[in-house]
Amino acid sequence: MLRKPIVARLEGLSTATTAKHANVTPRGQLLRVLGLGFGFAVGVGGVIGGGILRTPGSALNHVPLAWLVIVLWAFASVHALLGANIVAEVMTSLPKSGGLFNVAGQAFGSFGALLVGWTDWLVNAASVAALAIAAAEFLAIIFPGVLPYIPELGATIALIVIAVNWFGVREGKIAQIVTSAAKGALLIAMIMLIFLFGHAAPAAPKLAGRGVTLIGVVVAYQLIIAAYGGWASPAYFAEEDMSPARNIPKALFFSILAVSAIYLTMNAALLYALPIDTMRTANLPVSLAVATVLGRSGLAIVSAIAVVTVIGCANASMMLATRILHGLARDGYMPRQVRHVNNGGTPDTALAVSGALAVVLALSGRFETVFLITGALVVFVNALIDAAFFKLRWSEPSLPRPYHAVAYPWLPALVLLLDSALVIAFLSADLRSAIFMVSAVALCVPLTFVANHRRAREAPAPV
Repeated sequence: MLRKPIVARLEGLSTATTAKHANVTPRGQLLRVLGLGFGFAVGVGGVIGGGILRTPGSALNHVPLAWLVIVLWAFASVHALLGANIVAEVMTSLPKSGGLFNVAGQAFGSFGALLVGWTDWLVNAASVAALAIAAAEFLAIIFPGVLPYIPELGATIALIVIAVNWFGVREGKIAQIVTSAAKGALLIAMIMLIFLFGHAAPAAPKLAGRGVTLIGVVVAYQLIIAAYGGWASPAYFAEEDMSPARNIPKALFFSILAVSAIYLTMNAALLYALPIDTMRTANLPVSLAVATVLGRSGLAIVSAIAVVTVIGCANASMMLATRILHGLARDGYMPRQVRHVNNGGTPDTALAVSGALAVVLALSGRFETVFLITGALVVFVNALIDAAFFKLRWSEPSLPRPYHAVAYPWLPALVLLLDSALVIAFLSADLRSAIFMVSAVALCVPLTFVANHRRAREAPAPV
């Protein structure tokens, strides 16, 4: 028998355990100043970035059938919602800063915590760099004179994102809400512009030699999954949320639904306005679609919107990377210096370390290499969390669970099988992702040894 409908249970989530902490803001510690509005903003902002601007053409290039590409985008939306059903339970049970590594650590110990935390941190720090480079490339469309300085401009944009967050969590919160609202409104405006004032593209002949293959579907879905990466962002701020038991599930589900609506309608608008053979070769297909309405000026307009979009996503990724590293240090997996929190509530040392990696990567000037790898690593982490969900259900049945996953065990089991199969498929289809993942796992072995030694040394002596 299914449990109560999801919306009813979301409304009824208990807030008693967190309400008493809502106004506690001790000096040098994380501040409980975030709410549902921020959770929704970081959920939207953590997903909508360069992916929706670049991926539609790339996915169509691998699967040159419009209806099948739309099905893949819709399936990715359902996939994210099913994953959120698991994350909502485990992160309201363990509402700690740093996100999913806490769940892996509770279920699988030090190696599980470091495997998820290390991988998650690398992905988010690298995402900041890639998005900063993308923002620089879009600025170069408006101001061609900066084209020779893309790496330096990307590093500068990353430094600006770091500076905004350095002042404090309230400043990072405001920046995230403003950029998320702005890019959501601008993307919706572009979609409406294309549908209301654009013209339907002529039907294209079947592309010679461009049949659908299983490898093509797998790679296309890997790109699409990467575009949905970040949907779990609200869960990473549980320790700074005034009511995590109530806000985290709502923020997860509502932000995924909002992103899904934008992604599906954007793809529909592009397929309406552009021939398939044009769209599949375009790096920024939305600029071509808007240009059919506004002419050459449409390219500059879309480029400006793209800058706002990717900077908002970079801000979310920077906030996530900082919380992950701070959480790892708090639990003894990283040096104690990384635990420091400034008076504004920002884990400043973790921010500096994450920012330094992002700046170094941004100076490389490379974007494309990161994106495909991100899709594989996101699903890899999700598969580990799916397994941790079942482990905790079996080993810790008395763990408080303000939110219970819908249709347990059937829907969670379906997600575990899907994510596990996708990890195998993605690694088989993309050698770079396989090498990167094996390297990340290998690095966790010495890191775990060092972390366990540090934790044993810092543990209080028995009384």
